[in-house]
Amino acid sequence: MEELTLTPLIATLLFVLACLAGHRYRRVWKAEGPRWQLWLYGVVAAVCLMILGFVPLTA
Repeated sequence: MEELTLTPLIATLLFVLACLAGHRYRRVWKAEGPRWQLWLYGVVAAVCLMILGFVPLTA
């Protein structure tokens, strides 16, 4: 079975996606927007950061 790893490009894209989702989360939270948007952006940011934290990068 092939080992699961991230390339630097995919890791960078995940990091940018997490940053954008976190920014949108904060904007919706400050504007007291719909709760479903908070969940959506929060889960996207959390999943991206967990993938970056637990999946190793290739050299």
